[in-house]
Amino acid sequence: MGEDLFWAIRGGGGGSFGIVLSWKIKLVHVPETVTMFSHHVLGRANELVSLMQNIFPELGLTSKDCNEMSFVESILALGLLPNQNLEILLDRNYRVSFLVATPSFKTKSDYVKKPIPEIGFQGIWSQLFEPEARGATLNFVAYGGKMDEIPESAVAFPHRKGNLYKISYKIRWREEDNVNSERYIAWMRRLYSYMKSFVSKSPREAYVNYRDLDIGKNNEDGYTTYAQMRTWGRKYFKNNFDRLVKIKTKIDPENFFRHEQSISPYFG
Repeated sequence: MGEDLFWAIRGGGGGSFGIVLSWKIKLVHVPETVTMFSHHVLGRANELVSLMQNIFPELGLTSKDCNEMSFVESILALGLLPNQNLEILLDRNYRVSFLVATPSFKTKSDYVKKPIPEIGFQGIWSQLFEPEARGATLNFVAYGGKMDEIPESAVAFPHRKGNLYKISYKIRWREEDNVNSERYIAWMRRLYSYMKSFVSKSPREAYVNYRDLDIGKNNEDGYTTYAQMRTWGRKYFKNNFDRLVKIKTKIDPENFFRHEQSISPYFG
């Protein structure tokens, strides 16, 4: 594969360098305490508790931690309808929650390096009460810890030391509201504009897996200049962007693998 290509596909975004057919994973040491979790088990609660006490006694699992249900009740739970009466399965007109029934969406992202002041959150809060924000969610993903110890250039993904957290903005709407989709997208853009003074700058960083075509995209004919591509490439990859372009130019000079925001070869 080559060292450069292996570097690029780890965080360089999908659809730019080829198709990965297999991975070999190097396992890492897992600390004693990791996180909490929920799990679905086919069987009775007492059987699970007995098994876990033999295998993982340190978890201290008891029957109070379990919610035993029938198979059909588990279908409701897995379908995001926990604690509902089974009669709901006979209701052909039942409308699931707004977030489940909203296939249309728009996302954006930001990185925060300094605490957002209280007045900043007041502004966010006021916008979340606007009519278009009914299907909006903001996720704050904490950074730091081990992330700070990894150099920005270790792999193509560069967002490491200095970030407090990443913000994911998402707005969803139903298919019947598609005629008003521009209203929802405009709301998202207003919020993103408002956040400008509270987030990273020069560049205003973004997370490549929350693809945002507002920050730039390739030309449809497959020929995009370096200057054009740099407008969003630096936001996603910071100082790693130039190396990604060099690797792309070497291994895929005809730009066979491409999409709206893929890395393009150097065309000048």
